[in-house]
Amino acid sequence: MGLAPEQAAFGQVNCATLILLPIWLALDQPWQLAAPAVISLEAMVGLISLSTALAYLIFFRILASAGATMLSLVTFLIPVSAIALGIGFLGEHLLPRHMIGFGLIVVGLLGIDGRLWKWAKS
Repeated sequence: MGLAPEQAAFGQVNCATLILLPIWLALDQPWQLAAPAVISLEAMVGLISLSTALAYLIFFRILASAGATMLSLVTFLIPVSAIALGIGFLGEHLLPRHMIGFGLIVVGLLGIDGRLWKWAKS
């Protein structure tokens, strides 16, 4: 269709919003709820602009330069970053099962990346 990936993603997200808007209005009836605090609105703007819009732009840049397989490897790092943030900000503790999980993630990354197989063959 001649669209850039960013344009297609923009259209997809906006169409999904328009389709779900009447359902959301019917189910939640936001006009009957208390108005959100300013700090909540600011947090929402931050999530929209940084965690969604900027993330999409970064996603498509990496997709164009590294390819889909390399891009999908990032999803393995989600549990690692979640545990690290929990330890850093919530005072959670690192448990032995976390270390086992980290090891499995490293093995998965090495296996999917293909460098381990190339090294073993040479």
